[in-house]
Amino acid sequence: MNTEYLKIGYPFPELDAVVFSGGSWYGLEAVTAVNTALKDEGYRGGNWDNIGLTVGSIIYDFGGRRLNEIYPDKRLAQAALKAATPGVFPRGAYGAGRSAISGSIFGCNAHSGQGGAFRQTGELKIAAFTVVNALGIVTDRDGRAVACYPDTTWLEGLKTQHILAGAPASGKPGWQGQPMDASSSMAEGPASGEKKNTTISLIVVNQKMEPSELQRLAIQVHTSMARGIQPFQTEFDGDVLYAVSTAEYTPPEDKRIASIDIGTMASEVMWDAILSAVPPQPAAASETPDRHPADKATLRRLTGRYTFSALAELELTVDQDKLFGKATGARKVFGIPKEAPVELLRTEAGDFVVPGRYPTVLRFDDRGGVIVNPGRWQQTGRKRGN
Repeated sequence: MNTEYLKIGYPFPELDAVVFSGGSWYGLEAVTAVNTALKDEGYRGGNWDNIGLTVGSIIYDFGGRRLNEIYPDKRLAQAALKAATPGVFPRGAYGAGRSAISGSIFGCNAHSGQGGAFRQTGELKIAAFTVVNALGIVTDRDGRAVACYPDTTWLEGLKTQHILAGAPASGKPGWQGQPMDASSSMAEGPASGEKKNTTISLIVVNQKMEPSELQRLAIQVHTSMARGIQPFQTEFDGDVLYAVSTAEYTPPEDKRIASIDIGTMASEVMWDAILSAVPPQPAAASETPDRHPADKATLRRLTGRYTFSALAELELTVDQDKLFGKATGARKVFGIPKEAPVELLRTEAGDFVVPGRYPTVLRFDDRGGVIVNPGRWQQTGRKRGN
């Protein structure tokens, strides 16, 4: 939002803030909200030479990632601005990266988030920030996939290069590590069925740089990100990178670091930021978990219909002393489909799980509530009539 203005190349300070938000297009409200907050707080005004300038980008985080369509609005954005603390940037499933995922082109569907990294060389300071919501796989410097829920047919120890070499077959269920099948095609899109992916990033340096230098810095760093996210900038990605100079450091000519060297260092800092965006992944239930049967009274108490939002409902029934779940709203409830009931298996800890490639854990409370996937990505439903 407002990014075209930055390309004009005015040689004087203009930019106040860069905002990253979830909520897809609706999240752009957060960008304008930060800008109006700058005026409301007296930091900017109404004179032509004192107008606030905030730019920003959003990621798509609806669909199967969560069971609601809540988006960041003006109140949330302005509260976040007031809560911002210098030198503090939560990494992982926070902020705009709260519901980000990565690797869906190969069905990995790993949880992702926002990442940040910093490096100082002499007086030069470089900071990188990114929200990794990529179709591709986050890959470390040894070529390993940092996070991925592999298919049960995948071979052990596969690196990202092996998965890429197996494309397009590796993007379909049942791939066993064979090379590319020329008769296959990924024209239908990623394995998950969702094609809305965007990685939004920011490089900040303190050395004063001309607009043309910042343009090349952005291109160099953005291109380098294809090492840490594979593949990168596909037709289903809407990737954006901002390059900003605070102009706080104007070195003498003999100590000025060349733009190409800043770009090389910044590219490594950005790779660090990408890797730091990936949070610990919750484990999926095995295909054949140990059974821990619940008593009949407990099962009867759990039956009923649970509402998560206007889009998602879950109906639980008992058949032959087994608990079954079926999604009855507009969308499935993670591993619980709409087409037919699936058995929910009780764990030793008392939770219920759906075996499969991805985590689906149900935890019930004594007040008629259910938490799906407890933890950073939990979704809460209430039993009708409670």
